[in-house]
Amino acid sequence: MTVFSLTKGPLIAGLFVAAGSVQSSEIGIADLIDLPPADVIFLGEIHDNPTHHLNQATAVAALKPAALVFEMFGPDEALAATPEVRSSVQRLEQTLGWSANGWPEFAMYYPIFVAAPEAAIFGGSIDRQDVRRAMSDGAAAVFGSGAPLFGLDQPLAPEEQSAREVNQMAAHCNALPEGMLPGMVEAQQLRDAGLARAIIAALAETGGPVAVITGNGHARKDWAIPRMLSRARPETRILSIAQFESPRNSAPYDYWMVTAAIDRPDPCLAFGIGD
Repeated sequence: MTVFSLTKGPLIAGLFVAAGSVQSSEIGIADLIDLPPADVIFLGEIHDNPTHHLNQATAVAALKPAALVFEMFGPDEALAATPEVRSSVQRLEQTLGWSANGWPEFAMYYPIFVAAPEAAIFGGSIDRQDVRRAMSDGAAAVFGSGAPLFGLDQPLAPEEQSAREVNQMAAHCNALPEGMLPGMVEAQQLRDAGLARAIIAALAETGGPVAVITGNGHARKDWAIPRMLSRARPETRILSIAQFESPRNSAPYDYWMVTAAIDRPDPCLAFGIGD
């Protein structure tokens, strides 16, 4: 398993609590070239799995989106990703500040850019300091005046809050202090809202369709970006696809895929837990 920053996402990639009433089904690679029409298509991933990025590139090439929205960088970096810069993997990686943010090797992601050379690029990342501040001050306070648009000003239902906290604890090897869990949920909500804002900007500027490159957790239809987007822009047609490394009976997405797992160190070793 892969270790990720507490402010970036779950420590254990791909660990989720299946919930909600989303009607979902498993698909294969061939289905990626014939997806149903939608305004926004979430292409979920486990960040360090190269196969997941090849699958995303396959879907993007078929979709021919007007815009691509990435979790991995912010609006300023996206503006700097001009067509000239995008023609070079090295220049694009440097322009996006990729390695400084701790993401897996950029070469895995570059085929996604190549698959849609004419697409506008948008970044939905939130500044790390703001994400940390959300853990203490709350997502609504950090996000500002737009918070009600995405429901950040409303408390989560108790059962959802509890499920999210369980998710965060399990994803971090049961090593977090319980008092930290509500803040972790606030941070995740802030990051969801940042991506939802970028998607709305992409739709407004290009008319769509918009393909979103993000971790599986942000693509959940029951409580992540799709729900926020539906609240803010209810007319938007949304399609959400996740990619996993192990079979499952259901998942809170329209579709999901199962790929081979990759070898990775046990993330719990970072907490002094595990083999």
